[in-house]
Amino acid sequence: MSEQKEHFKPTLGLFDATMIVAGGMIGSGIFIVSADITRNVGSAGWLVLVWLITGFMTITAAVSYGELSAMFPKAGGQYVYLKEAYNKLIAFLFGWSFFSVIQTATIAAVGVAFSKFTAYLIPSVGESNIIADLGFIKISAAQLLAIAMIVLLTWSNTRGVKGGKIIQTTFTMTKLISLFGLIIFGFLLTKQSFWTENWSTGFNAMQVAKDAAGAFDPGNWSPISGGVLIGAVAAAMVGSIFSSDSWNNVTFIAGEIKNPKRNIGLSLFFGTSIVTIIYITANLMYLHVLPLHSAANPTQSIAFAENDRVAVTAANVIFGNAGTYVIAIMIMISTFGCNNGLILAGARVYYTMAKDGLFFKKVGELNKNAVPEYALWIQCAVASLLCLSGKYGDLLTMVSFIVVIFYILTIIGIFILRKKMPDAERPYKAFGYPVLPAVYIILALLFCCGLVWASPTYSLWGLGITLLGIPLYYIAVGSSKKED
Repeated sequence: MSEQKEHFKPTLGLFDATMIVAGGMIGSGIFIVSADITRNVGSAGWLVLVWLITGFMTITAAVSYGELSAMFPKAGGQYVYLKEAYNKLIAFLFGWSFFSVIQTATIAAVGVAFSKFTAYLIPSVGESNIIADLGFIKISAAQLLAIAMIVLLTWSNTRGVKGGKIIQTTFTMTKLISLFGLIIFGFLLTKQSFWTENWSTGFNAMQVAKDAAGAFDPGNWSPISGGVLIGAVAAAMVGSIFSSDSWNNVTFIAGEIKNPKRNIGLSLFFGTSIVTIIYITANLMYLHVLPLHSAANPTQSIAFAENDRVAVTAANVIFGNAGTYVIAIMIMISTFGCNNGLILAGARVYYTMAKDGLFFKKVGELNKNAVPEYALWIQCAVASLLCLSGKYGDLLTMVSFIVVIFYILTIIGIFILRKKMPDAERPYKAFGYPVLPAVYIILALLFCCGLVWASPTYSLWGLGITLLGIPLYYIAVGSSKKED
């Protein structure tokens, strides 16, 4: 057996932590989800407002987490905050949801996105190349490539946090520069601007209708307002929230960050702010380069871009035929770096759960490189199985619903801990407390209610998976007591 290290090594500085925040947030979403948002709300004003609301919620939550990260600078992050504010059961429900759906399904989805866009350059690794047909499941080359990528990054992270840091910093810087470049070239090189035409829609919310076969009808839009509008905005925000998620990954690796009481809070603010600016300006660029929706040529519009690949359609306008390859390479870089951050951070939650006797004992051990190797490999196994399931696309609503529920509970935890631990050291306090955290909670609750109204099936499935953790918690507690 390899020599065990008792503690994590604090080797990550503020810049490294900021790259983990930004790198974990930027995957493939910004290149794709604006199509679905436009189909739900139908106007330039509402498209941008959805991203602005999401950005405000993300930054508000991030700076609120700064207080918690300074109070509890330990590996496990959000899991630890929930345990301190509530109890082990609530923390376990988060950890269970994180393991079964949130982190592992996100790793799988990002891995398959990497494969899909690699297929632009190497067609043989596409989804149409079926490697094995087992009757109940078909395994494609794209799925195998996604698994290979996840295994490679998992192995790399078992070698120590320094290797993961280098990969994260390199790939995050590359995709930030690439995205800024795409936005600038979009405004400078496009010959025909749709800016005025698109903004003529203002804030007149509309929703596209479907034909008898259930397909979108580009020429049939209906105005929406009231409760229907709230539901449509919630449905639209599934994509923007999913694209802006994983900013909290840096809190999970607090044990490996230098001066975590200062650097985690700052990295959360800097990382979420940078990504929010990129996301909003990218959508402004889309509004300049492409029409919102066009009945005459729908696949050249934001709402009906082929396979929702808005960035590919925009890049083809900007760069010509080479645009497809430009975006393919950008998304490959983006998703590779994103998954490295997700894999690196996620395992620390399971490690902390194991230390509390709520997960497999081996998961709570560090290898000779001072990283939780068993936690990394068990995460890898579940994510790989989800790659094979082919159902990760259906998990988008479920993941967003669960994620926001736990964000709400965590931010309520700030109010609880102010009363529960009034004299605790707080090197950093939540910005705008109590107003901004309260505003976040209200907006997030409206989002969750709207999502249940618009997509009850997957929202309630998400809640069901979370609640399944209750009997599992008591089984885990019982097993832990027997071992003691």
